[in-house]
Amino acid sequence: MEVPYAPPARPTAPVPAAHVVPAGLGAPHPALTPMAFVQAVVQAYQQRGLSPASALAAAQIAPTAVQHRHARITALQMELLCAHAMRELDDEALGWFSRRLPWGSYGMLARASISSPNLGLAMARWCRHHNLLTEDIELHLRHDAQVARIELHTLRPLGPMQEFCLLSVLRNLHGLACWWVDHPIPLLQASFPFPAPAHAAVYEVLFQAPVVFAAPVASLSFAAAWLTTPLVRDEAALTTMLQRALPIQVRPYRPSQSLVQRVRQALAAHPYCGHTAESLAELLHLAPRSLHRQLQQAGTSLQQLKDEVRRQKACALLLRTDMPLKRIAQACGFASEKSFGRAFVHWLGMPPQQFRAAQRP
Repeated sequence: MEVPYAPPARPTAPVPAAHVVPAGLGAPHPALTPMAFVQAVVQAYQQRGLSPASALAAAQIAPTAVQHRHARITALQMELLCAHAMRELDDEALGWFSRRLPWGSYGMLARASISSPNLGLAMARWCRHHNLLTEDIELHLRHDAQVARIELHTLRPLGPMQEFCLLSVLRNLHGLACWWVDHPIPLLQASFPFPAPAHAAVYEVLFQAPVVFAAPVASLSFAAAWLTTPLVRDEAALTTMLQRALPIQVRPYRPSQSLVQRVRQALAAHPYCGHTAESLAELLHLAPRSLHRQLQQAGTSLQQLKDEVRRQKACALLLRTDMPLKRIAQACGFASEKSFGRAFVHWLGMPPQQFRAAQRP
């Protein structure tokens, strides 16, 4: 058996409260993850009488830095640390529970839910199956017409592992839920049944929502409308994701498609490219103001995207069909053939009938 890890009781030199990922791990990233989470992983090794040295080395975390409670690491370092520890300890729960969750346990939970027709059933299945893996915590999905809530109840004292356990399990399920529907699911609130830690500010970064401490139970709440959202992932996508699953837990979710792509697809799928900002925002689970703001940040606007989709559709119908201009105008969401003609001249510098004649042999 390896000698248990015993870090020095006092730091020998000051360590900054924030730094960037070491040079060998790629481009610089902001260091926001508190050292308290690293200490929890070290605690998992100590429970087994093992040394965390190789896991710390994999994440390029100096052993002497572990006791600096104000130090920070990056999400990438946390991912590398946990991935190494989970494999080395063969415990995806990292010592939280009275029995290990062997490597692949959380992948099994995801596979058991991937065939669900909607997010609500997938999350309910995940909670129910997680309850079969351990008797230390219990998860439930509860909801009314407006708000859905994942509740995490502790069934035995978790001691120094409580914070990291509750945080990780809830982040895991939220990240997986976002991945299932390929969309960040905005949280209304995150709650935890312990006092605010010294690093409480990082919770709003992790959950991007108001956070309540000293609450009766650990929970995440979100709009109940999300429960009916269909899953867009399949078994093949899940297999690929599970090859590197930790990013959905340690980082806020980023969709595989940009908002601009999703707006284009939604407009093209509408019979007349006629979505309003309100109907489009509802479809994409955004507030109309947020939709306009995010498109502006991407360097475009809803009107520009509408024009782009209408132009592409009009050109395709002009080139591939003999449809009269009046019907093409209607199919592209124009009130009249005249308004369609004006828009087409603005787009391509010529009337639609001239474009059709010029492009055909």
